[in-house]
Amino acid sequence: MTLLELSETHPIWKHFDNICKVPRPSGKEEKIIEFLINFAKEHKLAYSLDDIGNLLIKKPASNGKENVPTVILQSHVDMVCEKNLDIKHNFDSDPILPIVDGNWIKAGGTTLGADDGIGVASQMAILEASDLEHGPLECLFTIDEESGMTGAKGLNEGFLEGKILLNLDSEDEGELYIGCAGGLDTVATFQYLMEKTPETSLAFKIYVEGLKGGHSGDEINKGIGNSIKILNRYLYSANSKFQLKLHNFNGGNLRNAIPRESQAIFVIDRKYEDFLIQFTNQYSKTVTDELSVKDPNFNLRIERTTLPEFVLQKETQLKLIASIYACPHGAFAMSSEIPGLVETSTNLASLKFISANQIEVVTSQRSSRESSKEDIAQMVASVFNLAGAKVEHSVGYPGWVPNNNSEILRITSAAYKDLFQVEPEVKAIHAGLECGLFLEKYPDWDMISIGPTIRGAHSPDEKLDIESTYKFWKLLVRVLEGIS
Repeated sequence: MTLLELSETHPIWKHFDNICKVPRPSGKEEKIIEFLINFAKEHKLAYSLDDIGNLLIKKPASNGKENVPTVILQSHVDMVCEKNLDIKHNFDSDPILPIVDGNWIKAGGTTLGADDGIGVASQMAILEASDLEHGPLECLFTIDEESGMTGAKGLNEGFLEGKILLNLDSEDEGELYIGCAGGLDTVATFQYLMEKTPETSLAFKIYVEGLKGGHSGDEINKGIGNSIKILNRYLYSANSKFQLKLHNFNGGNLRNAIPRESQAIFVIDRKYEDFLIQFTNQYSKTVTDELSVKDPNFNLRIERTTLPEFVLQKETQLKLIASIYACPHGAFAMSSEIPGLVETSTNLASLKFISANQIEVVTSQRSSRESSKEDIAQMVASVFNLAGAKVEHSVGYPGWVPNNNSEILRITSAAYKDLFQVEPEVKAIHAGLECGLFLEKYPDWDMISIGPTIRGAHSPDEKLDIESTYKFWKLLVRVLEGIS
């Protein structure tokens, strides 16, 4: 079955299919915003843009619901753009090609963009529907959530009238989210010099591939392999045995994704070639054993390559690989209030040779405690400060403190139990949601976050559960009916 054929079962799939055809990388949302504006015009719905570029589309109440409180439905229009190395895809121009596989929708070697394209599609289906009962609706489409939440940060005060917000950006059906972590980025920049490659050297290119990757909030405590850490561990150990000389080292792409692939070019004296191959085989076996359950498709491969003219100066090389080795990555503390919730974490996200003399290391920190967020960020910074790098922190974004007395939580919980005869789970999430930023501008909002089941978000393994999407839709409609 294709997504187009699936569209015959529910209008949400028609809209999701159309969204997949519109390029929408973070920071480049012009095409999707134009698409949504044309949708509003086609359906004769009022719309407006705020100063930062967020779009608001309004729909009047259905008959008899004019005096019901206004409800805000909110999702973000951008998507994480990740692909496998062997896939040719230009996220700035090429459409996403969704594939229906059993009860899942996937994409062929790229991120699917269900995060948060399915939220956008549900808003479009609500705006288009003529047979639903609801009060006045404000559909807010925010920009640039994935790379900095600049849409939420720049949201104009007074842009919206409603005081009840349904955030449509969660990834587990049956779970109602009423809180999230705050976060910030810590970026280290190394200045470096090169030196002439010794004439007796052999050059090798080494790859770490096949890792799951994933969302640096939702999956940071699942033991998923970090390609930068794995490759750096190899380089650090090989350097002590074979006096390895590094030419370059690149891995990861996005601050909010656990890096799946990394590669490096290095040289060694030709007398060590046989020993290096033996060492590489043993290292590959060791990591394969370590990741056999959590990341079973890990692959390490090495090949001879053209001898580079220059290699990294010895002192900088040692500082770089030593600091990457020491840099913490993963869950750092668990919540004492909510069992199973990660409280504080840090993600070693990317390492790039960004110019002729600069290396950039990007990390991101999250915590539901502001003091712990600052603490883990300073811990990461101290590692790179000791290595002589320039360290900068982003402004960051606040967490969303749970409110167990929320009225929209009561309404949503009751609707879920009535529909499906089971109690939903009420949770906070370690991932960052825009809700904390909304509260800075609109402190009296009552909010909840819901969504269908998505797995592998922020990686090419991203997939959307079809059955859970139908349940998400039913819940959304019932909640709108139940607000009075």
